[in-house]
Amino acid sequence: MAIKEDVEDGTQKGIREPLVGEQNHQLVQPTTGHPWMVYFSTFVAVWGSYEFGTCVGYSSPTQEAISKDLNLSLAEYSLFGSILSFGAMVGAITSGPIADFIGRKGAMRVSSAFCVAGWLIIYFAEGPVPLDIARIATGYGMGVFSYVVPVFIAEIAPKELRGTLTTLNQFMIVSGVSVSFIIGNVLSWRTLALTGIIPAAILLLGLFFIPESPRWLAKRGRKKDFEAALQTLRGKDTDISEEAEEIQDYITTLERLPKSRLLELFHRRYLLSLTIGIGLMFCQQLGGINGVCFYVSSIFEQAGFSTTIGTISYACLQVVVTGLGAVFIDKAGRKPLLILSGSGLVAGCLFAAVAFYLKVHEVGVAAVPALAVTGVLVYIGSFSIGMGAIPWVVMSEIFPVNIKGMAGSVATLTNWFGAWLCSYTFNFLISWSSYGTFILYAAINALAILFIIVVVPETKGKSLEQLQAAINS
Repeated sequence: MAIKEDVEDGTQKGIREPLVGEQNHQLVQPTTGHPWMVYFSTFVAVWGSYEFGTCVGYSSPTQEAISKDLNLSLAEYSLFGSILSFGAMVGAITSGPIADFIGRKGAMRVSSAFCVAGWLIIYFAEGPVPLDIARIATGYGMGVFSYVVPVFIAEIAPKELRGTLTTLNQFMIVSGVSVSFIIGNVLSWRTLALTGIIPAAILLLGLFFIPESPRWLAKRGRKKDFEAALQTLRGKDTDISEEAEEIQDYITTLERLPKSRLLELFHRRYLLSLTIGIGLMFCQQLGGINGVCFYVSSIFEQAGFSTTIGTISYACLQVVVTGLGAVFIDKAGRKPLLILSGSGLVAGCLFAAVAFYLKVHEVGVAAVPALAVTGVLVYIGSFSIGMGAIPWVVMSEIFPVNIKGMAGSVATLTNWFGAWLCSYTFNFLISWSSYGTFILYAAINALAILFIIVVVPETKGKSLEQLQAAINS
């Protein structure tokens, strides 16, 4: 009884205190072996992220060709494009339970199967109904990938590499979007659908050669498999005893807690981590990214700037800056990059607001294209350096393994709902007031900066067990 009371208070002695106490901050020594298997496992997993990007990037370059070949109305193609988000929401809801039940690798296999089935249905489609079914299937795969890939990478990576490797998730997403956009202007829409199978096939093959998440294996009570997987990831000559003991002790502590249910997430113990996870997802989506992303060509056109030059510049900048973010995240830290990113988003929105204000009032019209493209590029560059990737990184770090599936599903669902809400309302807002829309987004991003400063902790350089014990005490 005494043990249970200590655990309920989050103060069980001998387990929690050494994890977060200053005197034991370096409890687990850095990995001494070369983490080649960590790199290889990450390389395999992020093909799921690339698959995510191909799903997002498919509809933009194929609209005219699909509509012409299958005689689709604008409403039918709009449904085809937007129904992806609903499939992703369903995937988000089920992603956590699936990853908890059959493992992180099992969840990636399920996602890949849905995506492959979806692409094949698109390839053979002769009407709007098969297209919509296929789009729901690929959306479902996307929704599961959006949760399980960053979680898997965070659980296998040593703390000194975790931020960089998890950020590769976002890098591969934007790479998939950009490549699909570019080759979609050259390939037919059916051939482009077949190319979407390639990343899923690479992932399915690669999963045979990488270990399962050690933390998931520990949670399932598979001690020998847990130790074997951790040894494989850290190198055969590396002493894993201290890291294994820390993980096992923390899992044992969590197992004494009540089994997670949806209402359990709102217990005082988990309220801060849930607030951080959901809050960052809202900050990421409600600041306008999907509106800008989906309608970037329209924004450039309204501002009188070349849509071809603008969209290519947009795609290239997104990939390059996301890569830079991956390099700096474990050096600069998550929180400074988020604040820098939020500040840039505010600046980008203000540039765009000024451009459209001048256009509406016919003042300094010659400066409008330059201001608009500057605003959009500053906006996407700022988003890519922090707000694009880091919410997923932090989400994968802060939830304890006993609630990670359910809490991660809630956070991922929040993200997809925010994405749908932003893209759905963007055209209505632009028709209300073009410059007012960007002023609104600037205000939301300013509030996001305040949220990050006040609520979000720095997670750099700490083990998952240290982080989770500190946040969820």
